[in-house]
Amino acid sequence: MKRILEKIEQQIGADIYHGASLALYSGNWQEFYLGTLDGEQPVRPNLTYDLASVSKVVGVGTVLIQMVKEGRVKLDLPLQAYYPAFADLGVTIRQLLTHTSGIDPYIPNRDQLDAKGLIEAINQIRVTNQKEFKYTDINFILLGLMLEGLTKQTLPDLFEDWVYKPFAMRETGFGPVPEAVPTLKGVVAGVVHDPKAKVLGNHTGSAGLFSTLKDLEKFLNAYLQRDFASYLNHNFAPSGKKERSLAWDKQDDWLLHTGYTGTFVLYNRQKQKAAIFLSNRTYEKDQRAQWILDRDQLIEIIKEDL
Repeated sequence: MKRILEKIEQQIGADIYHGASLALYSGNWQEFYLGTLDGEQPVRPNLTYDLASVSKVVGVGTVLIQMVKEGRVKLDLPLQAYYPAFADLGVTIRQLLTHTSGIDPYIPNRDQLDAKGLIEAINQIRVTNQKEFKYTDINFILLGLMLEGLTKQTLPDLFEDWVYKPFAMRETGFGPVPEAVPTLKGVVAGVVHDPKAKVLGNHTGSAGLFSTLKDLEKFLNAYLQRDFASYLNHNFAPSGKKERSLAWDKQDDWLLHTGYTGTFVLYNRQKQKAAIFLSNRTYEKDQRAQWILDRDQLIEIIKEDL
C-alpha cells in the first residue's frame, strides 16, 4: 500500500492532478483520500465523480456481458442483426466490444450536430478494413443504441435492471447531478465532460455516468464474486496482438478500464484484488499524452503491490 500512496502523493506534488479518491481491495476494501479537489478543498469521503469512459464497463459492458452469457446476444452476429439502422453489414458485436470494428470515428462538424444528427452520422459512419485494436467511443455508442432498440428500454432503465439494482448501487447514474467533483475550472460541476455525451444525454453508451467509491466497490465486488463474470478472463479479440476481454482491457489476469477525466478501475478475479482511482485531472489542464504515461505507471505499481 505504501508505494501506491507515495506514487499518488508524488503525482499530486508534480501537479499532475490536485487529488484523488482511492479504494484498494485485498480481502476487504480500504479507502484513501489524498490532496484537494481544486487546490483548496480537501478530497473527502462520499464524493461523486464523472466516470468518463469507465461508464463503458459500468453500463453497456456489464449489460452485454450478462446478455452474451445468457445467449440473448451472439458475439459473432453482425450489429445490423440487432440494430438495422446501422449501414454496415460486416461489423460484429465481438468487434464492437473489443474495439476491433475498423470504424473510423471521424465525424465532420460533429460538435455542430444535435442528437438526431449525431446518431444519423454514427449509423452511417465509415468502416475500414483495418481490424486491429483501435479504441473509439463510437463502438459503445452503437452498442448502447442497439440495446435500446433491442429491449425497447432506455439506457437508464436498462442499467437499473441489469446493474444498479442487482448490485445495490444507489449513487450511480447519468448527469447532470446536483453535486459532483468539478472536471473543469470555471464550469458548473455535475455536468458531463464528454462532448458526445453532452449531445446524446441518457442515450450515450460510451460515457456520461457519475458515481462514487462506495458504488464502484459494489460494482467490482460483483465482478470478483458473481457467476456472470466468471468467463471473462481470456482474450476475446478476433485478431491482433492486443488482448481484450469483453468491454475490458486485459493485462494478464487483470481486467482494466480507464476514463478521460482521470478515473480507472481494475480487478483480478483469480487473486481477488481490485482498485478504484477517481480524480479530476482535467480541472486545471489537459495534458492527455503525459497523463497516460503517469496513469500507467500508477496502474503498474498497484498491480505489483496488491
